Amino acid sequence: MSTTINTTPDVASRFVNSILAIKPLANLAKHQARQMMIKRAEKIGVFWTKEVQQLQARDWASDLAQIQNPQLNYPDYYVTSFHAYETGNLSWQAAFEVESAAHAVHSRIWQKPENQGDAKLRQSFHDILKNSISGQPQDIIDLGCSVGMSTFALQAIYPQAQITGLDLSPYFLAVANYRTQQRRLTHINWVHGQAESTGIADATFDLVSIFLMCHELPQSATHQIFAEARRILRPGGHLAIMDMNPQSEIYKKMPTYILTLLKSTEPYLDEYFSLDMEQALIQAGFQTPTITSNSPRHRTIIAQVSG
Repeated sequence: MSTTINTTPDVASRFVNSILAIKPLANLAKHQARQMMIKRAEKIGVFWTKEVQQLQARDWASDLAQIQNPQLNYPDYYVTSFHAYETGNLSWQAAFEVESAAHAVHSRIWQKPENQGDAKLRQSFHDILKNSISGQPQDIIDLGCSVGMSTFALQAIYPQAQITGLDLSPYFLAVANYRTQQRRLTHINWVHGQAESTGIADATFDLVSIFLMCHELPQSATHQIFAEARRILRPGGHLAIMDMNPQSEIYKKMPTYILTLLKSTEPYLDEYFSLDMEQALIQAGFQTPTITSNSPRHRTIIAQVSG
């Protein structure tokens, strides 16, 4: 179902676009936005600066060598600026800051307490997931796992499962692997690969999870990833997606110039908002999915393979 959000540029949006078209001014705007996020994180007890400094102090050469697939070809859509990072997710800075950024960004989803916003968002997703799936999945893959926050959360609710975290960024995966060692976990395998072409055998998993990734994809990649998820799922397996909800009143009422600022760090947001997720999943071979609001601005989609 497509959204009714108005994306026609108004005067304010055109002015914002003109500013963002001037690179020095765009860089300044991104810097200021980043500083605001850091201040928000520090205010709620997430010590962004200290955490980044601790991670920067490590020698990551062996971690990167252990996890990186040097033969991997990055798709064109991925080699671009994301989240105000010039090289997107292919940088240590992005990898070191993503955990603190998640806490800051999700701190205002609900009123209080702000420092629990990220945990509540993940819990709301998992509550729907557990109520939608009968039995305990034994083999789970987390596509677009980033530094493993979503993967570790899955491991906590399905402790008996063998879990794979797959991501395109070797920097994210190096941090994820380091966190695994810190937590002394043994049932998680990290894979540097493409979600649209995993190289994994057919019918390998009971559950495929995608957490906050689809809004960072062009529609062509989303279609390919859904087809790949269908291929690697066993009969009766489930695909679970948690992401922004274009039907949310928050986005529908958001001024277009604010959406323009948001899209300056989310280059594929228009494609995500206009994609009929239900139809895309059916075309990929899934049964009609359930779509449930799980926060004031997020939704959970559960789709099952026949069988």
